[in-house]
Amino acid sequence: MPDHSAQTIRLNDGITAIDTEYARPLQDASHLIVDAGRAAFVDTGTNDSVPLLLDALRQQDLDAGDVDYVFLTHIHLDHAGGAGLLMQQLPNARCVIHPRGAAHMVAPEKLIAGTEAVYGVTETRAMYGVIQPIDEARCVVADDEQWFKLGSRELQTLYTAGHALHHYSLNDPASRGVFTGDSFGVSYRELDTAAGEFIFPSSTPTQFDPVAAHEAIDRILGCDPQQVYLTHYSRVRDLDRLAADMHAGIDAYAALAMANMDVDDPYPAIESGMSEYLTTRLRAHGYEEDDDTMHAVLEVDIVLNTKGLIAWLQRLKRQR
Repeated sequence: MPDHSAQTIRLNDGITAIDTEYARPLQDASHLIVDAGRAAFVDTGTNDSVPLLLDALRQQDLDAGDVDYVFLTHIHLDHAGGAGLLMQQLPNARCVIHPRGAAHMVAPEKLIAGTEAVYGVTETRAMYGVIQPIDEARCVVADDEQWFKLGSRELQTLYTAGHALHHYSLNDPASRGVFTGDSFGVSYRELDTAAGEFIFPSSTPTQFDPVAAHEAIDRILGCDPQQVYLTHYSRVRDLDRLAADMHAGIDAYAALAMANMDVDDPYPAIESGMSEYLTTRLRAHGYEEDDDTMHAVLEVDIVLNTKGLIAWLQRLKRQR
């Protein structure tokens, strides 16, 4: 596997953010936790990210044998696509997965098919390559509120649905932080302003549930964190404000979807409404770059959030 220098940021309490170089810089992070010479990764990026994660270990004078865990907050491929390949490089690691996701990492065919349904076959292969399965014997199916020992610290898995049914967050009392995957939304560093971080929910297909999404935020805040570590993108603070923005955003998404419940083709109206909501909020937050720059950052999320809301509407219709 060729060497590739990782772009890393040392954060706090033995935690390092690694840019997985998925799609664009600072779009997708893996986090490396190091404690007493032992290491764990939280989320992995894609197959192309694996050399970066291994280089991040080398930057801290660690090697592959020092890694005890690969924690997958959920199995969407921007978070877990590289997990199988990475596990092949880590002789002592176990992969910690939500029970709803474990079988799909051991036998990833359905996971790949679901991704192809969203992105198409050609684009899926270009983004994610060939997804490697993980040996079932090396998988740990995480219980809710289960504790894992890493060096001298304890890490706790907490189920946080809303974005995906196979999602957990990882509570890290040692850092007064929580690794939230997508359960506490998306906050790209390019969108920071003098007002602080900008955040919005992710309703990516296909399991968005606004009630559960609200509950996930409250559960994360119940850990009394000082910061959370997002996959998109890394550490944010000022959590009371950001949580309020997330709750408001979930309600706005649900209202946008419900307003188009009985439209034959709701996609254009929901996509337009999603774009208007996010860009209006971002301008109010003090974002001053031009519209093209703003949309270059938001475009993919607008499309995926729209598809996720439509999937939610379809579930509601089936329940009528």
